[in-house]
Amino acid sequence: MKKGISVVAVIALVILLIGGFFGLRYYQKFFGSNVAKEGYVLIPHSANFNSILDSITPYIKNRESFKAVALDKSMDRFFKAGRYRIKSGTSNTDLVNMIKAGNQTENTFRIGDFGDVYQMVGRVTKKTELDSLRFAKDLNKIAVKKGYSNAEDLKKYFFIDTYNFFWTVTPDEFFQKFEDQYNDFWTTERKAKEAQSGLTRDQIYALASIVYKESGGKPDEQKTIAGLYLNRYRKGMKLQSDPTVIYAINKETNFTTPIKRVLYKHLRHPSPYNTYANAGIPPGPICITDKSSVDAVLNPDRNNYIFMAADPDKFGFHRFTASDAEHAKNARDYQEWLNSKNIR
Repeated sequence: MKKGISVVAVIALVILLIGGFFGLRYYQKFFGSNVAKEGYVLIPHSANFNSILDSITPYIKNRESFKAVALDKSMDRFFKAGRYRIKSGTSNTDLVNMIKAGNQTENTFRIGDFGDVYQMVGRVTKKTELDSLRFAKDLNKIAVKKGYSNAEDLKKYFFIDTYNFFWTVTPDEFFQKFEDQYNDFWTTERKAKEAQSGLTRDQIYALASIVYKESGGKPDEQKTIAGLYLNRYRKGMKLQSDPTVIYAINKETNFTTPIKRVLYKHLRHPSPYNTYANAGIPPGPICITDKSSVDAVLNPDRNNYIFMAADPDKFGFHRFTASDAEHAKNARDYQEWLNSKNIR
């Protein structure tokens, strides 16, 4: 009797061990960590099951176990394009579910003071699935639908800041985010100040871009600079802003030959954006600007300044005056500083 019990116990133990072995293998296959290193996998819309396997293989320990789970969950037929973060400790099941559900990780984009929209597109598309040419063409179409000539006319919709987008973002989705932000920015209060300014919205953005460039993006002097340029504009004086000269020349060379110093020969450069050659506000912004610069134009300081020159004693700031003689001295001090630094 005892011998019979012993045999049954042994058989039960063997079954238990076999079940445990296969159970452990099953658990490890579906729920155990299979990540060898962390990183990001890009799955384009044109991907197939084999290309997904090839993309994810460098990040996992066991390709075959991942493949088996993926097939078991029909990932060979159902998956979504995207940029996926591979985290340490993640199982095959979680990896597959993430790709099937499209739970991708956003990319961070910094929209800076680009001279034109196409410059921005070239930088942004380094973090998107689409190439810059396709992205630009689609933005051109959006612009035409809105009654503009091309994507460059959309410049006022963009603000300098950091944004998050998915790698698979489309031009329509991309622009919609900025159009929504633009509409939110133009509150009833700002529209009232726009009406009081006597400027069109395009003039406001053009002047704001000059304020941004002249201030170096620092808000400290923006309202003072806005007040100065509005004084010049309302007196019928040329704005004579160096950044507009730089923009006019850079625009014609597709921003490939940056100017470090504005010379007298540059002041005669024929361009509607050159505020030394033309009176009034330029036909459009000379860069993508920020919200504080637009607000500075809507809320300028009430001052009598009509001249400004970079302050060599306080880098990044300016000396303001209403006096011709004082301005001549300030300008001379700055030119001497440039020469001392051998800036040409």
